[in-house]
Amino acid sequence: MANTYSQVYIQYVFAVKRRDTLLQKPWRDDVFKYIAGIIQAKEQKSIIVNGVADHVHVFVGLKPHMSMADLVRDIKAGSSKFINEQGFLRQKFAWQDGYGVFSYAHPQIDAVYKYIENQETHHAKHSFRDEYLTLLKEFGIAYDEKYIFHEPF
Repeated sequence: MANTYSQVYIQYVFAVKRRDTLLQKPWRDDVFKYIAGIIQAKEQKSIIVNGVADHVHVFVGLKPHMSMADLVRDIKAGSSKFINEQGFLRQKFAWQDGYGVFSYAHPQIDAVYKYIENQETHHAKHSFRDEYLTLLKEFGIAYDEKYIFHEPF
C-alpha cells in the first residue's frame, strides 16, 4: 500500500495530583480549551475535553504518527504549565503521574461524547474512583486496586 489510513478513537482519563479538587468552574473551561488546542497543535483530532474538579476525560481521534503516551505526556505537561502560568491557584498545580487510556470503535463515538459531556451530572451520583474502576473492569484491564490511586511521595 502506498498510503497509511487509520483513525483510532481513544479516551484518556487522568486526575489532579492526590485527586485534589483544584479544577474550579470559573477557569476549568479555559483549561479544557487549552488541552483541545494542544491536541490540534499535535495534528490530532480533539473530539471532546471535559471533566470535574478532580479529573479530566479527553476523547481524541489519534493518527498513527503520534503515540498515545507522547500525546498524554504533552497534554499533561502543557496544561499544568498553562494553569500555573495563569495563576489560577495559589499553590503549584500538577496532574497525577498515571492515566487510563481506552479505545473505541467509530459507532461508539456519540455515546462516549455524551458520557464525557455529562460529567457533572454523572459525578453527582458516582465517585471518580468508582467510575475509573468501572472503566478498568469494562475493558478487561488487570489491576491491583491498592495501586490504582497510590501517589508516591
